[in-house]
Amino acid sequence: MSKKNNVTDGGVGAFMFLAFIGAAVYFISRANGFWDGVLGFLKALVWPAFLVYEVLKDLLG
Repeated sequence: MSKKNNVTDGGVGAFMFLAFIGAAVYFISRANGFWDGVLGFLKALVWPAFLVYEVLKDLLG
């Protein structure tokens, strides 16, 4: 019996990592203090969820 290994290139993961870094830089650079920077980091973690929500809300009404 032979095993079949599925290998992917991870392109989507690399794109999402770069998008997270960009969002973190954007949100943290707009922060006025330490806690605003912490909030900016947390926003960078969850912004894709808000993006998908807004797109689906606009598409599906």
